[in-house]
Amino acid sequence: MRILLTGGAGNIGSHTLPELVARGHTVRSFERLTKAGRRTARSLPPGVEVVWGDITDADAVLRAAAGVDVVVHLAALIPPTADEEPERARAVNVDGTANVVAACQAQPTPPRLLFSSTFDVHGHTLDKVPPRHVDDPLVATDPYTEHKIKCEELVRESGLTWCIFRFADVPVLGVRDPHPIMFEIGLDNRIEALHADDAGLAIVNALETPEVWGRILFVGGGSSCQLTYREYLTRLLAAMGVPSLPDDAFSTAVYVTDWIDTTESEALLRYQRHDFADIAEAIAASLGWKRRLVPMVGPLARRAILRLSPYHGRPRAKL
Repeated sequence: MRILLTGGAGNIGSHTLPELVARGHTVRSFERLTKAGRRTARSLPPGVEVVWGDITDADAVLRAAAGVDVVVHLAALIPPTADEEPERARAVNVDGTANVVAACQAQPTPPRLLFSSTFDVHGHTLDKVPPRHVDDPLVATDPYTEHKIKCEELVRESGLTWCIFRFADVPVLGVRDPHPIMFEIGLDNRIEALHADDAGLAIVNALETPEVWGRILFVGGGSSCQLTYREYLTRLLAAMGVPSLPDDAFSTAVYVTDWIDTTESEALLRYQRHDFADIAEAIAASLGWKRRLVPMVGPLARRAILRLSPYHGRPRAKL
């Protein structure tokens, strides 16, 4: 099968591309011509075709989609970048998806389109009994969810053969720089994780599963990956050798994450191979020899992370 993959250098895409190659698919990776893009291209498996361009360039997307059987569209700007640069994010997320849809429609034989969305599109649901279902109401709460809701509409109304995956949280399986957004999630919020390898497997299995087309599916890690944000963050920080953070560093606000019903997607795609302990262990393993430094560096890292909190050590408004 001839596959066009957008966002192949991203968190999910970088785990999807090797799986596509391993299954014997012919892969065309659509990449931005940047230093990071060139580094990514040098590390791609043999036989992967790189097409350089920007998702906001309709002509480049049209050329990239020529002659493929399926487009897997993962390219997007996510928070916090989507919050900090909403106009650029809309150009990438909404206009870019419109370009992908138009490029598919323009082909003599339009390819199928698998679109990546998010479980965040259901808004604030902490007051509801979990899990969430794909037919629950859609509620935009920030630029990113507004974009994804619009993109889903574009895909559903395209006339193409499509599938939409609403992914749970997919942690990067490595050490990443902290950002103040991590403190904006209340510790009691529910969150579901998904191992990045399982995300890639779900996508690749979908291409070989006729029943997924025309459906919206939740794709998450299942019951073994359903946690509170307190447990989620504590365990991931521990994997990097960072002691737990105090409650007063976090907002008490309701956030848009929740546990989701993945019964249908798992029955169709059989992708849930890892639990949350596997995610934490993969992050710990990414440290390599640096794990020996954890006892010394961890407390220093904790202090540096706490300095990013807008709440820690500051008086709270009384209700």
